[in-house]
Amino acid sequence: MIQDNLPPKKIALLLVNLGSPKALTVTAVRAFLKQFLWDRRVVNLPRFLWWFILHLVILPFRPRKSLKSYKKIWLDTGSPLTVITQSLAEKMQLENPNLIVDYAMSYGEPTIAHKLTAFKKQNVSEIIVLPLYPQYSSTTTASVYDAVIAHFKPLRHIPSWRFISDYHQHPSYITAIASSIQQAWQTQAPATLLLISFHGLPKQLTAWGDPYYHQCLQTATLIAQELGLNSQQWQCVFQSRFGRTEWLQPYCIETLIALPKQGIKDIDIVCAGFAVDCLETLEEIAMTNKDIFLQAGGESYRYIPALNDSQQHLQTLLEISNIKHTST
Repeated sequence: MIQDNLPPKKIALLLVNLGSPKALTVTAVRAFLKQFLWDRRVVNLPRFLWWFILHLVILPFRPRKSLKSYKKIWLDTGSPLTVITQSLAEKMQLENPNLIVDYAMSYGEPTIAHKLTAFKKQNVSEIIVLPLYPQYSSTTTASVYDAVIAHFKPLRHIPSWRFISDYHQHPSYITAIASSIQQAWQTQAPATLLLISFHGLPKQLTAWGDPYYHQCLQTATLIAQELGLNSQQWQCVFQSRFGRTEWLQPYCIETLIALPKQGIKDIDIVCAGFAVDCLETLEEIAMTNKDIFLQAGGESYRYIPALNDSQQHLQTLLEISNIKHTST
């Protein structure tokens, strides 16, 4: 006899972001950088060589420099990345009481393993893992996958689970980004040029099969099409170059320096690879790069924020996760 009074199936959505230092101290920043930069997915150099570079060159000096940057954007309640990601999860949970929504970080806290353990205690039968990286990269998305697999590997009972590797061309995501740009244009007229910037990566990764570069170009193209822009009104660039190896081009900083010389002195810039604002968008893009552009002869520079914990972002992530609105 088939039972029709079984308890409802429990589904959990885990939002995963990169992570931030636990506190605004050199010690906390160093601990975060050590964990982050030791990940084989992030740095592909031989371990022996990288250990010396990391411990003798980077960790003794980089944390103090990074701390100064964090101080510029730190909120009373913590790092913007953590605070906003938590708010995003909480709002999604509030609007969808029949769905368990939580968040975790690849580096720092809360950990992915901790949240997956909590789901088990809540008798969750199906888990959806959504890394908040619209474009797939082996340096970010794959690290989330590694952590999930590492947690499940020793378990006797593994729940049903689904991993969303990217959403770089999902219609809801493209529409949401385009809408955020249009909203900015309602308060201030569009600039001469829209820069769509993404975090840079070593060019070699593309040759090794990482689809990130091509997905970034696809995202930027779809956003421009959604906005009805011609090829002279927008450009894709890559930010945050580090080290001496060749990275994805065109470089953001070099572009910002060159634009005023080409007669383009007012720009809007959006970082379409970031679901939530963080150190890189708030300090590097919105502050440091703005100064570089103005010093090069630019006159107007506007950073358009990430989707963050906006209502449209909530709905977008639900659609990306293929979850119907569950509020009663």
